[in-house]
Amino acid sequence: MRLHPGFGLLLMTVTAWSAELPPLPAPGPGPFQPTWDSLSTMTVPAWFRDAKFGIWAHWGPQCQPEQGDWYARRMYIESTPQYQYHVATYGHPADVGFKDIIHAWKAERFDARRLVHLYREAGARYFVAMANHHDNFDLWNSRYQPWNSVAIGPRQDLIGAWAAAARAEGLPFGVSVHAARAWQWLEVAQLADSSGPRQGVRYDGRLRKEDGRGTWWEGLNPQDLYAQDHHPSDDPAWTGKVPKAKPGDPPTAAYARRFLDRTLDLIDQHHPDLLYFDDGVLPLAKTDERIGLTIAAHLYNDSAARHGGASQAVMNTKALKESQRRALVLDIERGVSTSVDPQPWQTDTCIGGWHYLRSLYDRKGYKTSAQVVQMLCDIVSKNGNLLLNIPVRGDGTIDDEEERIVGEIGAWMRINGEAIYGTRPWTILGEGPSTRETPEAGKFGGAKDVRSKPYEATDLRFTIRDGVLYALVMAWPTDGRVVVTTLAAGAPGVVGDVGSVRLLGSPGERPFRRTAAGLEVDLPQDPPCAAVIALAIRGLDLQASAPALPGKP
Repeated sequence: MRLHPGFGLLLMTVTAWSAELPPLPAPGPGPFQPTWDSLSTMTVPAWFRDAKFGIWAHWGPQCQPEQGDWYARRMYIESTPQYQYHVATYGHPADVGFKDIIHAWKAERFDARRLVHLYREAGARYFVAMANHHDNFDLWNSRYQPWNSVAIGPRQDLIGAWAAAARAEGLPFGVSVHAARAWQWLEVAQLADSSGPRQGVRYDGRLRKEDGRGTWWEGLNPQDLYAQDHHPSDDPAWTGKVPKAKPGDPPTAAYARRFLDRTLDLIDQHHPDLLYFDDGVLPLAKTDERIGLTIAAHLYNDSAARHGGASQAVMNTKALKESQRRALVLDIERGVSTSVDPQPWQTDTCIGGWHYLRSLYDRKGYKTSAQVVQMLCDIVSKNGNLLLNIPVRGDGTIDDEEERIVGEIGAWMRINGEAIYGTRPWTILGEGPSTRETPEAGKFGGAKDVRSKPYEATDLRFTIRDGVLYALVMAWPTDGRVVVTTLAAGAPGVVGDVGSVRLLGSPGERPFRRTAAGLEVDLPQDPPCAAVIALAIRGLDLQASAPALPGKP
């Protein structure tokens, strides 16, 4: 799913189209125009701010081999396990390419209603489906991409099925779009083996429509999928052996316009409430940001037309400047904010790899439900949402280990959702050792989503709602009590008196004392749930309170 570190540098060198774009379409009737000033008038909808937790199906034909992320690219790189698997399982990529993986993908056990119901029961308050990946294959009845899931492979409008299932469960529905990068990402399909019996025989990225006579893909043009009728960079496999690789041909105007038309078609057919771009700021922004601005305006206007003139749509992108966050909602891939952010934001991450990886299941390598819950509590305390990918197998199902993890998350949410849904951050995110350490850097910005060091019982995170302060205790205290040091008697910045303390999932109120050490709360013998526990603290004037982070001025 994600960029190689060198890929961004390669894109930076592409500064002009090979031909001028034709006039762009109007974004549809409505209040938004394709300018930053106009888009900055949008308001992040309440549904997104209140939802806090969404589940994502990052699913497409690359899941068919069950060999993990970026299969459509890595199957063309000799040094990768995916190449070795592909040759052994399907044949040489000069003969059997990614187009043939699509043909083999049938999604024969796909049941969108069952999966989305499962996710709703797990506590998800919105659902997102991948609409295309860097592999350039559209997962709906695409008017502008003949390589789509209705025409080939499953022969179903998968986005349509996901959308209907989400709306049947009362969930806002989102889509993620990744195809802007196919031009460079699939350049490896032009390569050939560097040694061995097929040395120099180019892979199937070379094929054209006329090569399909007598094949299953007769009448289709592989270049509509691979987009490789151009000169690649000096180092399309990003080996690093060419330290100053020359970029290949820049994307053509036709390629860019087709991406725009496909995305507008997706919006018009399925009216998503959320559109996530796996791009920095805007797709194809390094060459012409009008593409992304037009899409954003169209999305917001489409939503406004369906909601009485007020857009309820969210558009997520990455690496946004503060000024751009007035128009779009920041997403941090596999990372979290390091502080309470005054603006809403989102983490996108996964319990494993982005595309389904069989070996993770075999070795039980997924994130645990406890790690997911701790991550969620940390994110929500900082004004963020968690969008969690549950990898789907090629046949359209999830495995039993994933079902167990999803079920455990749901069990926790049923007890503690009060401290998550509809909450807002307090003036400080929490307390404990984890708030004082230097955060581990995330790969794509912010801090790592899952810390290497385990949380301690003294690590707390705070949220507020309807006058209640929730203290989320990140690990069960073995001594039978919680001490909230922020709320010590006479603590500066804390206004009011504690009137009562409840432990969510436990009957009645808990005994407490407010001492110089903190608010001391006695716990029952056994925790009411696995992982994080939540205390509901009433009586404080939370709007007037502005304590400093413990240990800091």
